[in-house]
Amino acid sequence: MSGTVELSREQARRIAVGAQLLSLPRPDDVVEVVAHLGALQLDPTKAVAPSAHLVLWSRIGGDYERADLDDAITDGRLVEIGGMARAVEQVPLHRAVMAAWPGPGPHRPWHDEVLGWLHDNAACRRDVLEALRQEGPLSAPDLPDSIVRPWRSSGWTDDKSVLKLLDMLAARGEVVVVGREGPHRLWDLAERVFPDEPVPSLEEAVAELGRRRLRALGLARARAAVAPGEPHDVGDVGVPARVEGVRGTWRVDPAQVAALDAWAPRTALLSPLDRLVFDRARMAALFDFDCQLEMYKPAATRRFGYWALPVLHGDRLVGKVDCTTEPTEGVLRVDAIHEDDPWTREVRDAVHAEVDALAQWLGVETLLMPGVRR
Repeated sequence: MSGTVELSREQARRIAVGAQLLSLPRPDDVVEVVAHLGALQLDPTKAVAPSAHLVLWSRIGGDYERADLDDAITDGRLVEIGGMARAVEQVPLHRAVMAAWPGPGPHRPWHDEVLGWLHDNAACRRDVLEALRQEGPLSAPDLPDSIVRPWRSSGWTDDKSVLKLLDMLAARGEVVVVGREGPHRLWDLAERVFPDEPVPSLEEAVAELGRRRLRALGLARARAAVAPGEPHDVGDVGVPARVEGVRGTWRVDPAQVAALDAWAPRTALLSPLDRLVFDRARMAALFDFDCQLEMYKPAATRRFGYWALPVLHGDRLVGKVDCTTEPTEGVLRVDAIHEDDPWTREVRDAVHAEVDALAQWLGVETLLMPGVRR
Protein backbone atom coordinates (compact mmCIF):
# COMPACT_ATOMS: atom_id res chain seq x y z
CA MET A 1 0.00 0.00 0.00
CA SER A 2 1.55 3.28 -1.11
CA GLY A 3 0.49 6.92 -1.05
CA THR A 4 -2.05 8.49 1.28
CA VAL A 5 -5.12 6.39 2.13
CA GLU A 6 -8.43 8.24 1.82
CA LEU A 7 -10.96 7.16 4.44
CA SER A 8 -14.56 8.09 5.14
CA ARG A 9 -15.49 8.79 8.76
CA GLU A 10 -17.34 5.48 8.82
CA GLN A 11 -14.29 3.58 7.58
CA ALA A 12 -12.06 5.35 10.09
CA ARG A 13 -14.39 4.44 12.95
CA ARG A 14 -14.56 0.82 11.84
CA ILE A 15 -10.78 0.61 11.66
CA ALA A 16 -10.51 2.03 15.20
CA VAL A 17 -13.18 -0.31 16.58
CA GLY A 18 -11.84 -3.40 14.84
CA ALA A 19 -8.28 -2.71 15.91
CA GLN A 20 -9.48 -2.58 19.51
CA LEU A 21 -11.06 -6.05 19.19
CA LEU A 22 -14.55 -4.61 19.62
CA SER A 23 -16.08 -6.08 16.48
CA LEU A 24 -16.85 -9.72 15.71
CA PRO A 25 -15.56 -12.34 16.16
CA ARG A 26 -14.66 -11.98 19.81
CA PRO A 27 -11.17 -13.01 20.98
CA ASP A 28 -10.92 -15.67 23.67
CA ASP A 29 -7.41 -15.55 25.18
CA VAL A 30 -6.49 -13.02 27.87
CA VAL A 31 -2.76 -12.90 27.17
CA GLU A 32 -3.32 -12.59 23.43
CA VAL A 33 -5.78 -9.73 23.99
CA VAL A 34 -3.37 -7.84 26.24
CA ALA A 35 -0.50 -8.47 23.82
CA HIS A 36 -2.58 -7.03 20.97
CA LEU A 37 -3.79 -4.03 22.96
CA GLY A 38 -0.22 -3.37 24.10
CA ALA A 39 -1.25 -1.95 27.46
CA LEU A 40 -4.06 -2.68 29.91
CA GLN A 41 -4.51 -0.07 32.63
CA LEU A 42 -4.63 -1.61 36.11
CA ASP A 43 -6.87 0.94 37.78
CA PRO A 44 -8.31 -0.20 41.15
CA THR A 45 -11.65 1.65 40.93
CA LYS A 46 -14.44 -0.91 41.50
CA ALA A 47 -17.65 1.05 40.88
CA VAL A 48 -18.72 -1.64 38.40
CA ALA A 49 -15.61 -3.85 38.21
CA PRO A 50 -11.91 -2.97 38.11
CA SER A 51 -11.27 -1.32 34.75
CA ALA A 52 -8.85 -3.98 33.49
CA HIS A 53 -11.43 -6.71 34.02
CA LEU A 54 -14.13 -4.60 32.38
CA VAL A 55 -11.91 -4.00 29.34
CA LEU A 56 -11.31 -7.73 28.97
CA TRP A 57 -15.00 -8.55 29.45
CA SER A 58 -15.88 -6.02 26.73
CA ARG A 59 -13.66 -8.00 24.34
CA ILE A 60 -14.03 -11.63 25.43
CA GLY A 61 -17.54 -11.58 26.89
CA GLY A 62 -19.09 -13.80 29.52
CA ASP A 63 -16.45 -16.52 29.19
CA TYR A 64 -13.82 -14.19 30.64
CA GLU A 65 -12.86 -15.11 34.19
CA ARG A 66 -11.17 -12.49 36.34
CA ALA A 67 -8.74 -15.04 37.71
CA ASP A 68 -7.29 -15.40 34.20
CA LEU A 69 -5.73 -11.92 34.33
CA ASP A 70 -4.46 -12.36 37.88
CA ASP A 71 -2.96 -15.75 37.01
CA ALA A 72 -1.23 -14.38 33.91
CA ILE A 73 0.41 -11.64 35.99
CA THR A 74 1.35 -14.02 38.80
CA ASP A 75 2.98 -16.58 36.51
CA GLY A 76 4.83 -13.94 34.49
CA ARG A 77 3.06 -14.18 31.13
CA LEU A 78 2.05 -10.57 31.73
CA VAL A 79 4.08 -7.97 33.64
CA GLU A 80 3.12 -4.64 35.15
CA ILE A 81 5.02 -1.66 33.75
CA GLY A 82 3.91 1.90 34.39
CA GLY A 83 0.61 0.82 35.95
CA MET A 84 -0.21 -1.22 32.83
CA ALA A 85 -0.31 -4.95 32.25
CA ARG A 86 1.83 -5.80 29.22
CA ALA A 87 2.86 -8.99 27.46
CA VAL A 88 6.21 -10.26 28.71
CA GLU A 89 7.46 -10.40 25.12
CA GLN A 90 7.39 -6.59 25.06
CA VAL A 91 9.70 -6.20 28.06
CA PRO A 92 12.95 -5.76 26.04
CA LEU A 93 11.34 -2.85 24.17
CA HIS A 94 10.38 -1.15 27.41
CA ARG A 95 13.78 -1.86 28.95
CA ALA A 96 15.34 0.14 26.11
CA VAL A 97 13.11 3.09 27.06
CA MET A 98 13.88 2.58 30.75
CA ALA A 99 17.61 2.73 30.05
CA ALA A 100 17.15 6.28 28.72
CA TRP A 101 15.18 7.45 31.80
CA PRO A 102 14.23 10.21 32.50
CA GLY A 103 14.45 10.91 28.79
CA PRO A 104 16.85 10.96 25.87
CA GLY A 105 18.52 14.07 24.53
CA PRO A 106 18.91 17.40 26.33
CA HIS A 107 17.37 17.33 29.77
CA ARG A 108 14.52 19.62 30.68
CA PRO A 109 14.30 21.28 34.12
CA TRP A 110 12.04 18.54 35.49
CA HIS A 111 14.56 15.91 34.36
CA ASP A 112 17.27 17.60 36.39
CA GLU A 113 14.88 17.95 39.34
CA VAL A 114 14.09 14.23 39.56
CA LEU A 115 17.70 13.23 38.96
CA GLY A 116 18.82 15.59 41.72
CA TRP A 117 16.21 14.23 44.11
CA LEU A 118 17.23 10.66 43.34
CA HIS A 119 20.90 11.56 43.86
CA ASP A 120 20.17 13.13 47.24
CA ASN A 121 18.33 9.97 48.29
CA ALA A 122 20.90 7.53 46.91
CA ALA A 123 21.31 5.88 50.33
CA CYS A 124 17.59 5.12 50.51
CA ARG A 125 17.69 3.70 46.99
CA ARG A 126 20.50 1.33 48.04
CA ASP A 127 18.60 0.36 51.21
CA VAL A 128 15.42 -0.39 49.23
CA LEU A 129 17.22 -2.50 46.64
CA GLU A 130 19.09 -4.44 49.31
CA ALA A 131 15.88 -5.12 51.27
CA LEU A 132 14.24 -6.44 48.12
CA ARG A 133 17.29 -8.54 47.34
CA GLN A 134 17.24 -10.10 50.80
CA GLU A 135 13.51 -10.32 51.54
CA GLY A 136 11.47 -9.37 48.46
CA PRO A 137 8.76 -9.13 47.28
CA LEU A 138 7.79 -6.38 49.74
CA SER A 139 5.23 -3.58 49.92
CA ALA A 140 6.21 0.05 50.42
CA PRO A 141 5.35 0.08 54.17
CA ASP A 142 7.76 -2.84 54.67
CA LEU A 143 10.66 -1.12 52.92
CA PRO A 144 13.26 1.05 54.70
CA ASP A 145 12.48 4.77 54.72
CA SER A 146 15.87 6.48 54.86
CA ILE A 147 14.76 9.43 52.73
CA VAL A 148 16.80 12.53 53.52
CA ARG A 149 15.02 14.94 51.18
CA PRO A 150 11.26 14.32 51.05
CA TRP A 151 9.45 14.66 47.76
CA ARG A 152 7.32 17.77 47.53
CA SER A 153 4.44 18.20 45.11
CA SER A 154 1.09 19.91 44.75
CA GLY A 155 -0.34 17.46 47.24
CA TRP A 156 -0.78 14.08 45.52
CA THR A 157 2.59 12.69 46.63
CA ASP A 158 3.33 14.61 49.82
CA ASP A 159 4.51 12.24 52.58
CA LYS A 160 4.84 9.43 50.05
CA SER A 161 8.51 9.71 49.29
CA VAL A 162 9.26 5.97 49.32
CA LEU A 163 6.43 5.37 46.85
CA LYS A 164 7.79 8.16 44.66
CA LEU A 165 11.24 6.56 44.85
CA LEU A 166 9.81 3.17 43.88
CA ASP A 167 8.02 4.68 40.89
CA MET A 168 11.30 6.22 39.73
CA LEU A 169 13.20 2.97 40.21
CA ALA A 170 10.48 1.19 38.21
CA ALA A 171 10.71 3.81 35.45
CA ARG A 172 14.45 3.16 35.15
CA GLY A 173 14.04 -0.62 35.21
CA GLU A 174 15.39 -1.50 38.66
CA VAL A 175 12.21 -2.69 40.37
CA VAL A 176 8.85 -3.99 39.21
CA VAL A 177 5.37 -4.58 40.66
CA VAL A 178 4.71 -8.31 41.04
CA GLY A 179 1.31 -8.33 42.75
CA ARG A 180 -0.90 -6.80 45.39
CA GLU A 181 -1.24 -7.24 49.15
CA GLY A 182 -4.47 -5.53 50.12
CA PRO A 183 -4.21 -1.92 48.95
CA HIS A 184 -0.43 -2.08 48.56
CA ARG A 185 1.62 -3.03 45.52
CA LEU A 186 4.26 -5.72 46.02
CA TRP A 187 7.69 -4.85 44.62
CA ASP A 188 10.65 -6.99 43.63
CA LEU A 189 13.91 -6.60 41.74
CA ALA A 190 13.30 -6.33 38.01
CA GLU A 191 16.22 -8.68 37.33
CA ARG A 192 14.21 -11.48 38.93
CA VAL A 193 11.15 -10.83 36.78
CA PHE A 194 12.21 -9.45 33.42
CA PRO A 195 13.40 -12.00 30.86
CA ASP A 196 17.13 -12.02 30.22
CA GLU A 197 16.90 -11.14 26.53
CA PRO A 198 18.84 -8.69 24.33
CA VAL A 199 17.64 -5.11 24.55
CA PRO A 200 17.33 -3.23 21.25
CA SER A 201 18.52 0.30 20.69
CA LEU A 202 16.22 3.08 21.85
CA GLU A 203 15.48 4.05 18.25
CA GLU A 204 14.51 0.48 17.33
CA ALA A 205 12.40 0.08 20.47
CA VAL A 206 10.48 3.33 19.98
CA ALA A 207 9.73 2.43 16.36
CA GLU A 208 8.53 -1.08 17.26
CA LEU A 209 6.38 0.21 20.11
CA GLY A 210 4.87 2.66 17.65
CA ARG A 211 4.07 -0.16 15.22
CA ARG A 212 2.41 -2.18 17.98
CA ARG A 213 0.49 0.85 19.18
CA LEU A 214 -0.81 1.52 15.67
CA ARG A 215 -1.87 -2.12 15.35
CA ALA A 216 -3.91 -1.70 18.54
CA LEU A 217 -5.39 1.68 17.59
CA GLY A 218 -5.78 1.13 13.86
CA LEU A 219 -5.67 4.85 13.20
CA ALA A 220 -3.67 7.44 15.15
CA ARG A 221 -1.80 10.71 14.94
CA ALA A 222 1.92 10.66 14.27
CA ARG A 223 2.31 13.27 17.02
CA ALA A 224 0.02 13.93 19.96
CA ALA A 225 0.05 15.65 23.33
CA VAL A 226 1.96 13.81 26.05
CA ALA A 227 -0.35 11.41 27.87
CA PRO A 228 0.16 9.57 31.17
CA GLY A 229 0.75 5.83 31.00
CA GLU A 230 0.58 5.00 27.30
CA PRO A 231 1.22 7.52 24.50
CA HIS A 232 -1.50 8.42 22.01
CA ASP A 233 0.86 8.95 19.06
CA VAL A 234 2.64 6.40 16.87
CA GLY A 235 5.41 8.24 15.03
CA ASP A 236 5.90 7.59 11.33
CA VAL A 237 4.87 3.94 11.25
CA GLY A 238 2.07 2.62 9.04
CA VAL A 239 0.98 4.72 6.07
CA PRO A 240 -0.43 8.26 5.90
CA ALA A 241 -4.21 8.65 5.80
CA ARG A 242 -6.77 11.42 5.45
CA VAL A 243 -10.18 11.11 7.06
CA GLU A 244 -13.14 12.81 5.42
CA GLY A 245 -14.15 15.90 7.40
CA VAL A 246 -11.25 15.61 9.86
CA ARG A 247 -8.30 17.98 9.77
CA GLY A 248 -4.72 16.81 9.41
CA THR A 249 -2.94 13.65 8.36
CA TRP A 250 -3.19 10.41 10.31
CA ARG A 251 -1.27 7.14 10.27
CA VAL A 252 -3.20 3.97 9.52
CA ASP A 253 -2.38 0.29 9.89
CA PRO A 254 -2.59 -1.27 6.38
CA ALA A 255 -3.76 -4.58 7.87
CA GLN A 256 -6.78 -2.84 9.38
CA VAL A 257 -7.61 -1.21 6.04
CA ALA A 258 -7.50 -4.63 4.41
CA ALA A 259 -9.81 -6.02 7.11
CA LEU A 260 -12.60 -3.52 6.38
CA ASP A 261 -14.35 -5.99 4.05
CA ALA A 262 -14.72 -8.41 6.97
CA TRP A 263 -16.27 -5.81 9.30
CA ALA A 264 -18.87 -7.37 11.62
CA PRO A 265 -20.41 -5.02 14.22
CA ARG A 266 -21.64 -5.64 17.74
CA THR A 267 -22.70 -3.69 20.81
CA ALA A 268 -20.37 -3.19 23.78
CA LEU A 269 -20.25 -1.42 27.13
CA LEU A 270 -16.83 0.11 27.72
CA SER A 271 -14.81 1.13 30.73
CA PRO A 272 -14.40 4.92 30.83
CA LEU A 273 -10.66 4.14 30.75
CA ASP A 274 -11.00 2.03 27.61
CA ARG A 275 -8.40 2.76 24.96
CA LEU A 276 -11.11 3.49 22.39
CA VAL A 277 -12.27 6.53 24.37
CA PHE A 278 -9.28 7.50 26.51
CA ASP A 279 -7.80 9.85 23.91
CA ARG A 280 -10.56 12.46 24.00
CA ALA A 281 -9.24 14.45 21.03
CA ARG A 282 -9.22 11.35 18.81
CA MET A 283 -12.60 10.26 20.14
CA ALA A 284 -14.15 13.63 19.30
CA ALA A 285 -12.56 13.77 15.83
CA LEU A 286 -13.57 10.26 14.74
CA PHE A 287 -16.75 9.59 16.72
CA ASP A 288 -18.11 13.06 17.46
CA PHE A 289 -18.60 11.83 21.01
CA ASP A 290 -18.17 13.53 24.38
CA CYS A 291 -17.35 11.52 27.46
CA GLN A 292 -15.04 12.04 30.40
CA LEU A 293 -14.33 10.36 33.70
CA GLU A 294 -16.35 12.24 36.32
CA MET A 295 -15.43 10.37 39.49
CA TYR A 296 -13.31 13.30 40.68
CA LYS A 297 -16.11 15.84 40.19
CA PRO A 298 -18.62 16.78 42.90
CA ALA A 299 -21.77 14.70 42.45
CA ALA A 300 -23.89 17.76 41.68
CA THR A 301 -21.72 18.70 38.69
CA ARG A 302 -21.61 15.29 36.99
CA ARG A 303 -23.39 15.04 33.66
CA PHE A 304 -23.33 11.28 33.15
CA GLY A 305 -22.29 9.64 36.43
CA TYR A 306 -19.42 8.62 38.70
CA TRP A 307 -18.23 5.77 36.43
CA ALA A 308 -20.52 5.97 33.40
CA LEU A 309 -19.84 3.33 30.75
CA PRO A 310 -19.61 4.55 27.13
CA VAL A 311 -21.89 2.59 24.79
CA LEU A 312 -20.55 1.33 21.47
CA HIS A 313 -23.11 0.21 18.89
CA GLY A 314 -21.49 -0.92 15.66
CA ASP A 315 -19.07 1.85 14.69
CA ARG A 316 -20.77 4.59 16.71
CA LEU A 317 -20.47 5.69 20.32
CA VAL A 318 -24.11 6.38 21.11
CA GLY A 319 -24.48 7.04 24.84
CA LYS A 320 -23.52 6.18 28.40
CA VAL A 321 -24.81 3.81 31.08
CA ASP A 322 -24.53 5.08 34.65
CA CYS A 323 -24.43 1.93 36.76
CA THR A 324 -22.89 0.62 39.97
CA THR A 325 -22.35 -2.89 41.30
CA GLU A 326 -23.86 -3.43 44.76
CA PRO A 327 -22.44 -6.82 45.83
CA THR A 328 -24.17 -6.93 49.22
CA GLU A 329 -27.53 -6.36 47.54
CA GLY A 330 -26.71 -8.64 44.64
CA VAL A 331 -27.56 -6.09 41.95
CA LEU A 332 -26.10 -4.01 39.17
CA ARG A 333 -27.92 -0.76 39.86
CA VAL A 334 -28.62 1.23 36.69
CA ASP A 335 -29.26 4.84 37.66
CA ALA A 336 -29.47 6.30 34.16
CA ILE A 337 -29.05 5.46 30.50
CA HIS A 338 -28.04 8.50 28.47
CA GLU A 339 -28.94 8.46 24.76
CA ASP A 340 -26.82 10.96 22.85
CA ASP A 341 -29.51 10.92 20.16
CA PRO A 342 -32.82 9.06 20.45
CA TRP A 343 -32.22 5.34 20.05
CA THR A 344 -34.20 2.99 17.90
CA ARG A 345 -35.82 -0.01 19.54
CA GLU A 346 -33.05 -2.17 18.02
CA VAL A 347 -30.32 -0.10 19.71
CA ARG A 348 -32.18 0.01 23.04
CA ASP A 349 -32.70 -3.75 23.06
CA ALA A 350 -29.04 -4.37 22.20
CA VAL A 351 -27.84 -2.08 25.00
CA HIS A 352 -30.13 -3.66 27.59
CA ALA A 353 -28.94 -7.09 26.50
CA GLU A 354 -25.37 -5.96 27.20
CA VAL A 355 -26.38 -4.54 30.59
CA ASP A 356 -27.98 -7.89 31.49
CA ALA A 357 -24.90 -9.74 30.19
CA LEU A 358 -22.69 -7.55 32.38
CA ALA A 359 -24.84 -8.27 35.43
CA GLN A 360 -24.74 -12.00 34.70
CA TRP A 361 -20.93 -11.91 34.38
CA LEU A 362 -20.73 -10.05 37.70
CA GLY A 363 -23.02 -12.65 39.30
CA VAL A 364 -25.77 -10.16 40.20
CA GLU A 365 -29.20 -9.09 38.93
CA THR A 366 -29.98 -5.99 36.88
CA LEU A 367 -31.87 -3.33 38.84
CA LEU A 368 -33.26 -0.47 36.77
CA MET A 369 -33.92 2.57 38.93
CA PRO A 370 -37.10 4.63 38.43
CA GLY A 371 -37.01 6.57 35.19
CA VAL A 372 -34.80 4.08 33.33
CA ARG A 373 -36.88 2.53 30.57
CA ARG A 374 -36.44 -0.77 28.81
